[in-house]
Amino acid sequence: MIKNNKTIRKRIYTHLREQLLSGEIPPHQRLIEARIAREIGTSRTPVREALHSLESECLIESVPRVGYVVRPVSEEEVEEICAIRIAIEGLAVSWAMKKARKRLVEELTENIAASAEKVSQRDFRTFVELDGQFHETIARHSGSKRLLELAQTLRQHMLRYRMRSLYTSDNALRAIDGHKEILQAIEKSDPDELNRAVIHHLEQSRKDIVRYTFKDSFVTEE
Repeated sequence: MIKNNKTIRKRIYTHLREQLLSGEIPPHQRLIEARIAREIGTSRTPVREALHSLESECLIESVPRVGYVVRPVSEEEVEEICAIRIAIEGLAVSWAMKKARKRLVEELTENIAASAEKVSQRDFRTFVELDGQFHETIARHSGSKRLLELAQTLRQHMLRYRMRSLYTSDNALRAIDGHKEILQAIEKSDPDELNRAVIHHLEQSRKDIVRYTFKDSFVTEE
């Protein structure tokens, strides 16, 4: 029974976390234990435990006399996550270039070509997936499981903010240009150029997020 409860809690946690990070559950929305339990078809206990875990990740917050509420996005958090990502992904790509440069170049080249095709087709949903795969490929080839986990977690948190900005052709193409710069530096085996490319790409992502999330200038192209 304990094992079953843990499995249910994990499923609820994963399901809610994905919805929070993708923006499907928007900021400020209440998360009511009884309603979630009823929709899923379970008791309130595993739901409560999952919500506690999400609160510890700062994705939701407990408000007195209200209950759990989805935390609003914060410009300060974007700045913080971007700064950490620069350090983590800079290290990941440096290790990946040393350990698996040829394979890395092949996979990133394929990813960039597929990304450009999807943007030309205005298939932004698939492009967002490919954008994530680009960074995951780098982290995976770093050879470090811990680094991969850190990079994935940070990217997922960033996606909560970045999802909207990636749904425009200009920003999507700018992201692809950033990926191309990183790839070129890897091909040259130039650590300094690679570091500059990673910083430039993630700084540009930060600017796009701020512009489209906090400056009220977002217009969808879907």
